[in-house]
Amino acid sequence: MPAEDLLDIKFRLYDGSDIGPFPYSAASTVDMLKQRIVSDGPKGKTIIPKAVNEVKLISSGKILENNKTVGQCQAPFGEVAGGVIVMHVVIQPALAKTKTEKKIDDSPRKIVCSCSIL
Repeated sequence: MPAEDLLDIKFRLYDGSDIGPFPYSAASTVDMLKQRIVSDGPKGKTIIPKAVNEVKLISSGKILENNKTVGQCQAPFGEVAGGVIVMHVVIQPALAKTKTEKKIDDSPRKIVCSCSIL
């Protein structure tokens, strides 16, 4: 595959650090990009995705759909010719939602009345 058919994409994490850039063909799907994030990084971070469905990719303010190809999402990248495309990574672990709901359920039980009748 000729080098001009490849797009360099790097992934910006929640803490401002980056993974990549990696070369991808225009035929690569967003799902393939997410699989790369799950397998190759982020190492040593507090929030690490365990599955593809925990990762969202955002580019030019739009959440990218898994079944779209990099070529189909390329319209916003048109001005970048020869540059590196930056995609923002949002990680939403399924476990965090469960813990939050549990805290909400436990909080009413912890309220103790401290009234005194004189």
